Amino acid sequence: MHAIQPKHTKLKPEEVKKLLEKYNISISQLPKVRADDPALPQGSMPGEVIKIDRLEDEKIVPYFRIVVP
Repeated sequence: MHAIQPKHTKLKPEEVKKLLEKYNISISQLPKVRADDPALPQGSMPGEVIKIDRLEDEKIVPYFRIVVP
């Protein structure tokens, strides 16, 4: 991981369920990230949801992406 790369974390299935319920969306409505993206955690597989913690205005803001082939 690069020093300025935001933290990427795989979500557990129960965390994904809570996320989808919170925003009242389906998993297909999440933005996508390619499985070969070098920023992804080691061993990320298509269908997994990744949380990306970005620093904006001195606050950490979470973004979510689903891994696609």
